[in-house]
Amino acid sequence: MTTTIDHAAAPPGQAYRWRWLALVAVLAAEIMDLLDATVVGIAAPSIQQHLGGGSTMIQWVAAGYTLAFAVGLITGGRLGDLFGRRRMFLIGLIGFIASSVLCGLAQDPAMLITSRVVQGLFGAALIPQGFGLIRSIFPAEELGKAFGAFGPAMGLASVGGPILAGALIGWNLDDAGWRTVFLINLPIGLLTLVLAWKVLPESKADDAPRPDPVGMLLVTTGLLLLIYPLVQGREQGWPGWMFVLLGASVPVLLAFAVHQLRRQRTGRAPLVEPALFASRAFTGGLVVGVIFFAAMSGLILVFGLYLQLGLGMSALDAGIAVAPWALGAAIGAGLSGALLGRKFGRPVLQIGALVMAAGVAIVIFTSGADGIITRWQLAPGLLVCGLGMGLLIAPFFDIVLAGVTLPMVGSASGVLNAVQQLGGAAGVAVLGTVFFQNFEAGDRAGALHSVLWVTVALCVAVAALGFLLPRWARPEDANG
Repeated sequence: MTTTIDHAAAPPGQAYRWRWLALVAVLAAEIMDLLDATVVGIAAPSIQQHLGGGSTMIQWVAAGYTLAFAVGLITGGRLGDLFGRRRMFLIGLIGFIASSVLCGLAQDPAMLITSRVVQGLFGAALIPQGFGLIRSIFPAEELGKAFGAFGPAMGLASVGGPILAGALIGWNLDDAGWRTVFLINLPIGLLTLVLAWKVLPESKADDAPRPDPVGMLLVTTGLLLLIYPLVQGREQGWPGWMFVLLGASVPVLLAFAVHQLRRQRTGRAPLVEPALFASRAFTGGLVVGVIFFAAMSGLILVFGLYLQLGLGMSALDAGIAVAPWALGAAIGAGLSGALLGRKFGRPVLQIGALVMAAGVAIVIFTSGADGIITRWQLAPGLLVCGLGMGLLIAPFFDIVLAGVTLPMVGSASGVLNAVQQLGGAAGVAVLGTVFFQNFEAGDRAGALHSVLWVTVALCVAVAALGFLLPRWARPEDANG
């Protein structure tokens, strides 16, 4: 017996029957993305041992994915508005699975990095459709619960990625080693594809916008000019032309902003809706998001590398060592998502940032002047760090997206995810550069502590900048 599901959304005023299963499919895709963005810190030493390449190769395996993701996300969100979010979700998922297999079969660093870039581009077609689909199929009274599920899922996936990577590499199925970190997406992706095919309804903007190729070119060029020097600069010895590229990113991105305003004034749909930036929740969320995800992504990469390169742990031991981080994130996200975030609003996010900073500071002081630390010494600081991260991330997306209307949700989700990935790419580039500059100079403790102190500063900045966000995700929360 088979079940036939109508792929049209429910009639107005009537909730879509399969909406919770649709949410599971969307969250599964989000988790796959975040696992692939965070496994590199654990997998990188094994990859380097088998494929060769230097420290810059490690950074590019991580940043190549997130950069391609960030560059493609804004366009990806608009493609969903134009051609249908279900259709783009399925196309993106199929491409993501295929490129994951290519990563797992890579024979040299160039093939791996290229496959990671392709994987990031398909991810950019996949991920922004999720917010639009959820916004279109859930009634207003359930949207908070639906968006509230994103934070815990993303937090656990972010810190669970290194644990999964360590377990897979340690298991070494059929002597595949690090390749299983990418090949695991094949069974998970196929299951998600079957579920998505069955339960996702079609959804797109009523007045589908036409593509904006000039805007796509400008934003892609601007982001490449910004991130490439951050990743490659240290390896090249910071020649003058690297700073020229960095400086050139500013006028190119300004030209993109001017182009978007002109399209809006002439009645043509912009790639990014300028009206989005009239929302305090959205603009404040972009600022907070880029700093937080830079801190989180950079720290996850560097910490996985330090445990193996600095302390000599195996991939499996390094994965086990960060388990308290995942446990703390689960506890924090559960508390914040189910109770604290909805009851107290923005202050929970700010307190979470300060708790995360305190956890990182505990790691600094327990590691000592020589940077030597055991798994048991790491556990208290990582548990506190994870607790703070879970408290912060659970209400984040609910607050930022609460004021975005459905016609703009494709643009909004593309921009928000792009900023998240851009922050991640910048964090990997900057914190990775800080780490390797000290580590390759023989200063193991300095390599760890400098990254940890930068992370503390970024978390404190997130807490301070949290005042840019509204206190509540929805006005009625203030009364309830």
